[in-house]
Amino acid sequence: MTRLFGTDGVRGEANKELTAELAYNLGRAAALYFDKNDKENCKILIGRDTRISGAMFEAALAAGICSAGGNVIITGIIPTPAIAYLTKKHKAKAGIVISASHNPFHDNGIKFFGGDGYKLPDEVEDEVAEIVHQISVNDTFPRATGKNVGMITYRHDLVYDYIDYVTSTINIKLTDLKIVLDCANGAAYESMPAVLRRLGAKLIVINDSPDGININDNCGSTHLENLQKEVLSHGADIGVAHDGDADRCLCVDEKGRVIDGDHIIVACALAMKKRNELHNNTVVSTVMANIGFHKALKANGCKVEITAVGDRYVLENMKKNNYNLGGEQSGHVIFTDFATTGDGLITALQVLAHIVTNKIKASQIVDTMISYPQLLLNVHVASKDGWQDNDVIKQAIKKGETELGCDGRILVRPSGTEPLIRVMAEGPDQKQLESICQSIGDIIKEEQG
Repeated sequence: MTRLFGTDGVRGEANKELTAELAYNLGRAAALYFDKNDKENCKILIGRDTRISGAMFEAALAAGICSAGGNVIITGIIPTPAIAYLTKKHKAKAGIVISASHNPFHDNGIKFFGGDGYKLPDEVEDEVAEIVHQISVNDTFPRATGKNVGMITYRHDLVYDYIDYVTSTINIKLTDLKIVLDCANGAAYESMPAVLRRLGAKLIVINDSPDGININDNCGSTHLENLQKEVLSHGADIGVAHDGDADRCLCVDEKGRVIDGDHIIVACALAMKKRNELHNNTVVSTVMANIGFHKALKANGCKVEITAVGDRYVLENMKKNNYNLGGEQSGHVIFTDFATTGDGLITALQVLAHIVTNKIKASQIVDTMISYPQLLLNVHVASKDGWQDNDVIKQAIKKGETELGCDGRILVRPSGTEPLIRVMAEGPDQKQLESICQSIGDIIKEEQG
């Protein structure tokens, strides 16, 4: 049986793979699971991004939870990391986020946080999934009746608890910075401008008018072109971009150059090491980290732990080894001193505080490491099953590796949330990388449909 939960919750096209019925069953299963150890106080928070389907799933989840006797607090449109923070602060049993992160508007997703503010471990997700399966086959679970039916409370004001907390994570003002902020027409469109204005920044905000279908549409952290233009046209000190649910942050320097997650982690790691705040002088990243990332950290006496792609794997390593900085090139950065998950708003403030405290320009963050050319090709496939055992695909990858030799590397992996197989090649010659990626991609497409 295909696992219900992917690397970041349950994902799919709204009303196709991810239906209101499935959302109802997930809500019901969540209440049954989290209620089993505390019959008197099953409280679950729900937040969502700006997708048109979000309200539908919010209603379905809430109905499912209430049908099993759980109580729901609906926070409305709010960043993913806000739900992680608020779930723990308000002692809820769980938090649910309705979002497909950086995906286009027609996709959506449902992901869970435990009462400790961390994403659920695989074994808990599997238990919830098994309850969903039993409900869909033959729902014999008890239904709440009379005064035991769950209640729904609407508390969008809780976003201000989160805004207060994020603002408190730095102790300086940003009055000397002119910042262009790209909200991706997503979940941060209200909270991040409020944070930056409280801190005194000179602020230009773009893509802060969500209409249900424009989330991530040529904007945000996956489409930085307009932000780069706005930074240059306004003579801004830096540009900040979030994705649709605001657990990511990428930046643009005053010259219009991209500051990706690798740059952010290197700059913050070196600053934290200088302050003796970087635990064991080690950061955690994924196999996608640039070669230049490794060289810059090594040259400055820092170590790197490598995990599979996915912020949950980065966090698992950080928790296990008590590291306090890790993340991904994509802009998922985790500061465990402040948060239990990737938080794009906190990440942005750490970058901005670094610039102000050290009286540097944003471009100096880019210059902390040399980025080797890295090409990523997304291959749409009919099926991801069995690709790693396909001899033809193996031969194509081996041929590319031979061509690159010791000067680069190739990484092929399936997306955890989309029908894609990603081909990444890294090395000194961009044209060579393009040729290698395309050759491998063509064969994957031919073999996997």
